[in-house]
Amino acid sequence: MANKGPSYGMSREVQSKIEKKYDEELEERLVEWIVMQVGPDVGRPDRGRLGFQVWLKNGMILSKLVNSLYPDGSKPVKVPENPPSMVFKQMEQVAQFLKAAEDYGVTKTDMFQTVDLFEGKDMAAVQRTLMALGSLAVTKNDGHYRGDPNWFMKYVAPGSLFPSLGLFVRKAQEHKREFTESQLQEGKHVIGLQMGSNRGASQAGMTGYGRPRQIIS
Repeated sequence: MANKGPSYGMSREVQSKIEKKYDEELEERLVEWIVMQVGPDVGRPDRGRLGFQVWLKNGMILSKLVNSLYPDGSKPVKVPENPPSMVFKQMEQVAQFLKAAEDYGVTKTDMFQTVDLFEGKDMAAVQRTLMALGSLAVTKNDGHYRGDPNWFMKYVAPGSLFPSLGLFVRKAQEHKREFTESQLQEGKHVIGLQMGSNRGASQAGMTGYGRPRQIIS
């Protein structure tokens, strides 16, 4: 982790809340998927937020992960033979992963920032990006996904206002109602209560615009 001074006051409180969003059970699922998707050579991290961060920090595993979702000959990220040791090279590798993930279909709202991973500012955001990537791979079903498809729910279409509600959107789609032609025709003659009704209304007692209303005693 990059050297930085201790957090005080509001910044420390905010950082504490962010760290509480990190899901260690989700971490286990993501580790299993990455190992299945990329191969056992990537090893496994020490358990916990810090171990997960160190494991992914130099961008090598992330780059191999997104490359594994593409066919041979069209890998989007160049992966060096040796892990980069210089800080700017590591951050550059992470940035390449983020660009490739966005090109793959992950929306900007689901993307983490390089510093979220490299400085451990928001590892929950890193989890969110990886979940979105896995969900997309399952949804595309193009033969490149490896692992249990039940680890991820199908990805909500880009532009959704509520990406975190994808499960509910999918359930609603699975239980959509079908109507007969006669039911649809009957529905056209039903006036919703919210729309009101003008049946029985007339212009009796109305006056022209700007003229005083005649009151007959």
